[in-house]
Amino acid sequence: MYLEIVSPEASLFSGNVVSVTVPGVEGEFQMLNNHAAIVAILGKGKVKFKGDASFVDGQEKNFVQEDGQWVLDINSGTVEMKENNVIVLVD
Repeated sequence: MYLEIVSPEASLFSGNVVSVTVPGVEGEFQMLNNHAAIVAILGKGKVKFKGDASFVDGQEKNFVQEDGQWVLDINSGTVEMKENNVIVLVD
């Protein structure tokens, strides 16, 4: 699936990934290929993904690696997944 992570300041990541885990307001959830279409509000926590490290314009400084995943701390945001395309808007 294709993941884009965007903040108000910049595009942080875009590339193919195997999985995406996000901090929903009711708890963490994971999306894999062919996941049902979803739009959700995100709470404070970590956006995690496994896949190629295709960072935009040196934005890798915002991410850390934990347990074979790339991780980004966020305060809030939204996520939309449709037809194996995931867009995460973070704050």
